[in-house]
Amino acid sequence: MKLARTIAELQAELTSAEDVGLVPTMGVFHEGHLSLIRTCRAENDTVVVSVFVNPAQFGPDEDLARYPRDEERDLRLAEQEGVDLLFAPSADELYPPGYQTWVEVEALSGVLEGAVRPRHFRGVATVCLKLFNIVRPRRAYFGQKDAQQVAVVKRMVRDLNLDLEIRVLPIVRDADGLALSSRNAYLSPEERDAALALPRALEARDRSLLDGLEVEYFEEADFAPRVLAGAVRVGSTRLIDNVVLEGDS
Repeated sequence: MKLARTIAELQAELTSAEDVGLVPTMGVFHEGHLSLIRTCRAENDTVVVSVFVNPAQFGPDEDLARYPRDEERDLRLAEQEGVDLLFAPSADELYPPGYQTWVEVEALSGVLEGAVRPRHFRGVATVCLKLFNIVRPRRAYFGQKDAQQVAVVKRMVRDLNLDLEIRVLPIVRDADGLALSSRNAYLSPEERDAALALPRALEARDRSLLDGLEVEYFEEADFAPRVLAGAVRVGSTRLIDNVVLEGDS
């Protein structure tokens, strides 16, 4: 496996690559990330994984500074999973001094997560488009846990006529039902028990199961597929989750 820190290094390694798959991540790999990497490995000749904690998708009072990071572990796991190239750029590499170009997916970015985190999807769409242009993958892999992010990226790909397939894989959960997330590391044992109300409420379609938690939204969203999505705060930790509604009677 090769590690690239700059765009030039990455593109030099990809000069003769064909059938490239990309897994964009913010690192601290869990089984959700690994499921994306394994599927990408099975479906493509060349596997690129990016690890970049994107400052553009964090608001001023969010957890950018304390967001979990463990590059040494990520490198080890990526190599074990057969990744060909791991791209770990600095913020200045992707947003050099004077950077001023942003991608807005207007309507989809203004609801649910976008209503709570106003510039979040501008940062997501921009960094994804940059990664797609840098790597030129045939396929890119995302998890269903971030259902609105998937909808935003799919709309951007469609609207801007990008020549790639967006592959979406199911949510990976712990045995207790909590959706895997790097932010789960913030939870104390008591908070983790409280957080289980979110997947239970979504599965039961019952907002009342969230009584006692700070609920930011619990709403149906007409994405493809249609989902029931929720966001809660447990202590200082913000968690999101969703269940697919297609096929419900």
